Amino acid sequence: MTTPGTSRGILQQLPRGNFNARMLLVVTTLLVAFGTIAVASASEGQAVANGGSSFSIILRDLVYLGFGLFALYVVARLRLARVLRSAPLLILFGLALLAAVKMVGVTSDGGKRWLNLHVILLQPSEMFKLFTVLFLAWLVQNHHGELSNWKQLVLWTSPVAIGAALVLVEPDIGTTSVIVSVAYVMLAVAGLSKKRLAQIAVLGVVVFLGYLKMKPYSAARFFSFLHPNKDLLGSGYQLLQSKIGLGAGGLTGLGLGNSREKFGLLPNPHTDFIFTIVGEELGLIGSLVVIGLFIWFLFVATRIAKQCTNEVYRLLVVGVTTWIVLEAIINIASVVGGWAVTGIPLPFFSYGGTALITELAAVGLMYNVAHDTSHSGDVEIRQPRVESLRESYQARSARTHARRTPTGPRQDR
Repeated sequence: MTTPGTSRGILQQLPRGNFNARMLLVVTTLLVAFGTIAVASASEGQAVANGGSSFSIILRDLVYLGFGLFALYVVARLRLARVLRSAPLLILFGLALLAAVKMVGVTSDGGKRWLNLHVILLQPSEMFKLFTVLFLAWLVQNHHGELSNWKQLVLWTSPVAIGAALVLVEPDIGTTSVIVSVAYVMLAVAGLSKKRLAQIAVLGVVVFLGYLKMKPYSAARFFSFLHPNKDLLGSGYQLLQSKIGLGAGGLTGLGLGNSREKFGLLPNPHTDFIFTIVGEELGLIGSLVVIGLFIWFLFVATRIAKQCTNEVYRLLVVGVTTWIVLEAIINIASVVGGWAVTGIPLPFFSYGGTALITELAAVGLMYNVAHDTSHSGDVEIRQPRVESLRESYQARSARTHARRTPTGPRQDR
C-alpha cells in the first residue's frame, strides 16, 4: 500500500499545522465575510433596477462563493509539482479562452470580456492571472539558465505577452497592467538583470503610449482622473459621485445598508466602486478596517514567502501576493481619485464570479505552499559568464580610454 507521501495521485491529504497558513485562512475569511456583506448592501439598488428582488445579486454571489471555497479546498490539496508540470497546458488553455472571447464573447458596458456558459458568465482574463503566475514559476524552474538571453526571454514569455495583448483589445487596460506587473515582479525576484528589467520597462511604456495614441477615447478616459471636474456629466461623473459618497460617510458612516449612492447615483456600486459604499455606510473607520485587512494579508503572505524553502514555490507566493495587493491598491486609489478608473476589482469584495473563484483558488495555492518543505536548488536567473566577462572587459576598456583621452582644448602648433 502506498503512503500519502509517496502517492502519485494529483491530490494529497489536506496539509495542516502551519501557523502562517492558518493566519492566511483567518484573514481571507474576514476579507470574504466583509466583502459578502458589502456586496449584499451595495447591490440592492442595482438588483431592483434589473427587475429582480433586492437579494438577487447577493444570492448569485453566494453561489460563486461556494464554488470559490471548493476551489480553495481542491487547490490546497493538489501536489504542487504536478500543478507546475501542468502550467504550459494551463497557459495554452487560458489563451484559447481569451481567443474564444474575441470570437463569441459577451459584450457589456463597451467591453467584450465574458463567455456565456449559461450556468456562469466566465471571465477568462481573471483566470489568466493565475495561469500567468503558474507558468512563470514553471519557466524559472525549467529554463532559468536561458532567460538572461534577450531572444530566449522573448520566446519563452511570449504566451504571457500574447495573453496580455488579447486582454488589452477586449479592451481592458486595468487587467492587462496587472498581468504585466505580476510577470515583471516575478522575473525581477527570480534574478533577471537590471539591464533586462529596464529594457522591459521601456518597451512596456512605449507599447502603452502607442495603444493610447491609437485609442484616443481610451486615453481620454484613462487620464480623466487628472482633471475630474472638466467633464462632471461624462468621464468625471463616477469619481464625483464616489467622492460625495465617501465624504457623506464621515467618521462612522451612515449605517450599514443606508447608502444613498447605490440607488442610481453611482454606477457599478457593487463592482468597481464597492469601496465607496463601504466608506459611505461605515465611514472612515470601516474604510481603514478594509485597508488594514489587506495590509494583514500582505504581512501573512510575506511571512509565507520568507519561510518557503523552495525558490520556485516562493515565486508562486510572490506572484499571487503582487496580484492581490496591487489590485487592492489600484482599486482604492481609483475610487478616491488618486489613479485612473480602469475596472480593477477590489479582491474578495467586488462582485464577480470568476474573480472571486480565482482569488480563492490562489489563496489555496498559497496555503499549500505554506506547508511545503521541499528544496528547489538554485534557480536564479544569472547572466552567462561569457557575456558577463565581455561586458566587464568593455567597461574596463572604456574607463582606460577615458583616462587616456585629453579633456582640455586642443592646442594647434
